[in-house]
Amino acid sequence: MRTPGPTTPGTADGATAATLEERVTGALVGAAVGDALGGPVEGYSPEQILERHGGRVHGIVGPWNGDAWRTARPIAPYHKGDGHITDDTLMTHALVRVYDTVRDHLDAYAVAEHLVPDLMTRPRWIPELEAEALPLQRVFLAEKWLAARIHYGHVDPREAGTGNIVNCGAAMYVAPVGLVNAAHPAGAYAEALDVAGAHQSSYGREAAGVLAAAVAAACTPGATPDSVVAACLSLAKDGTRTAIEAVCEVAARYTDFESALGPLREAVAPYDTVGPDYRAPSLAARRPSRLHAIEELPVALGMLVVAGGDYRHAVLGAVNYGRDCDSIATMAGALAGALGSPVPEDWAKAVAEASRLDLWQPAATLTAVAREVFERDVARRRAHERAFTTIGGAGCSD
Repeated sequence: MRTPGPTTPGTADGATAATLEERVTGALVGAAVGDALGGPVEGYSPEQILERHGGRVHGIVGPWNGDAWRTARPIAPYHKGDGHITDDTLMTHALVRVYDTVRDHLDAYAVAEHLVPDLMTRPRWIPELEAEALPLQRVFLAEKWLAARIHYGHVDPREAGTGNIVNCGAAMYVAPVGLVNAAHPAGAYAEALDVAGAHQSSYGREAAGVLAAAVAAACTPGATPDSVVAACLSLAKDGTRTAIEAVCEVAARYTDFESALGPLREAVAPYDTVGPDYRAPSLAARRPSRLHAIEELPVALGMLVVAGGDYRHAVLGAVNYGRDCDSIATMAGALAGALGSPVPEDWAKAVAEASRLDLWQPAATLTAVAREVFERDVARRRAHERAFTTIGGAGCSD
């Protein structure tokens, strides 16, 4: 039986609609919790996860290699598990700080002027390293690319993503763009494409645009998983669109993640360039293409559909899917949280404590920024209407 979606905030059949603050909080806290739950099983298959844990993962678990996490390969030296967030959340919070500084829409130049220096110069507590360090020392090589190309290479930020491996690196932290553009998917898509141009190209950049649009769509009153997918399909291009359509069509046939794990993987496999062995990517892996897509976004949307929008069900499905499951769970968590499905309080508190992070302050900051940006947008729109009317356009309507 399908786990029922939320019936209070954020759904068409709820008595009240979730507020902007509730949706932003749900999305950002939900993304961080999903990230932390997925971290310790990242890179493994559903079968390996089942064997290692004696069943499916149903909450916070410890490192895959237990006390040997510091030296065991292939993950060392990161303490993944025990409620520690990963680079997905580090990058998401960094982007929130950029919005807090700029207090307006962002572009690739904002990444160059604010995000890159934040990663390179400001030490922060890194849960997986159990130490204070520069975020740049933790992020994956695909994110270090930002510093190499923009800071050291002096590349035009709008083109800096070209040449990087094509992966989910930009999509995994782009939820704040969707939240600043809450209920405006097309605006979120356009802004995210500009921001992601500094980091990614091809279907990696496209995925960032579509994920931001999905988050914005999830903030629309009465939104459902189906309406979120519809918004994605109205904007997505090339292989990304085809992959989302294929995966979500399959997802609609299932109501529990256990039975959907294999079928969702089969549905996305033709579009995923990594191949069947996640730790031994194929020769064509992560290269630009108009025919392919990252795996993480379609699967996250698929799990949202399987779960009927329920946060716990969607995130646990993403976690137990394996492969790049911390990023899949980050995306699924952001989407379910933006829809209004509550993040389990015990998970959120445990992740915040273990990671030594205030998961709620970034949400409060971004909510305030989103309101300011909306007011700016309204003023800009009114100025445009007046100017256009003056030169003979249609009159304004209030």
